[in-house]
Amino acid sequence: MNIFTKKTELKTYLNSLSKSKKIGFVPTMGALHQGHLSLLSESLKNNDLTVLSIFVNPTQFNNSEDLEKYPRTLEKDIDLVKKLSKDILIFSPSIEEIYEGNTISNSYHYDGLENQMEGKQRPGHFDGVGTILTKLFTIIQPYQAYFGEKDFQQLQIVKKLVKNYSIPVIINGCPIHRETNGLAMSSRNERLSKEAREEAAIIFKILNEAKIFFQNHSSKETITLVENEFSKYSNFKLEYFEIADEETLSPCITKEDNKEYRGFIAVFIEDIRLIDNISMK
Repeated sequence: MNIFTKKTELKTYLNSLSKSKKIGFVPTMGALHQGHLSLLSESLKNNDLTVLSIFVNPTQFNNSEDLEKYPRTLEKDIDLVKKLSKDILIFSPSIEEIYEGNTISNSYHYDGLENQMEGKQRPGHFDGVGTILTKLFTIIQPYQAYFGEKDFQQLQIVKKLVKNYSIPVIINGCPIHRETNGLAMSSRNERLSKEAREEAAIIFKILNEAKIFFQNHSSKETITLVENEFSKYSNFKLEYFEIADEETLSPCITKEDNKEYRGFIAVFIEDIRLIDNISMK
């Protein structure tokens, strides 16, 4: 297994390969779980070479405490990847290596996608996402890249990024992986106590209730249902639940038959912020 920490060394290695080789890319912030491994498996099946990046990107955090507490488990991550395949290249650079002393974001426009949900709650977040992905795409020059649908808004943002800025990479979305109790797999789950991790199953349970309820009720009524359900659980603080058009991410005001809708949620438990989403059809 090859592990690179310097971008020049990674670029030199990749440039030495045949130009006909298809490179698959899975960008992560580490603390890997089965969801990440499923993305790697997809890349391994559909490309000649797979590159995994492990980099906790400071410019997409608008909360310094969240950045500081984000789990960093590099040795464990490497062991997990080795068990999956020894043919995966790992790129794990330092902040200095990526940002060269200028740790700020560039500004990106995503046709308004950035102003919804996570964009409203985390100002500058998607500028940070665009900045790091543009840097990584430039270094690695993948044929295609893989993202999980747990961050569905981010997935749509990334698709818009490569379209609006003419970045030659195919973006693939992959299904959400869930723990046995239904909790969406996330690196942040590692910060939860055992009890909270079990309690957090209620998030997916309520999402499924909302999906069923939405079939015969309005968006406003469905949102009220979710708010009322979470009010029964003192350990949870609901930040938002929104039903939005999957393509534009605009809030659903009146249901239209020709549109696909998705329910998006952000909730705190033990001061740890968890997100999830579900197709509403």
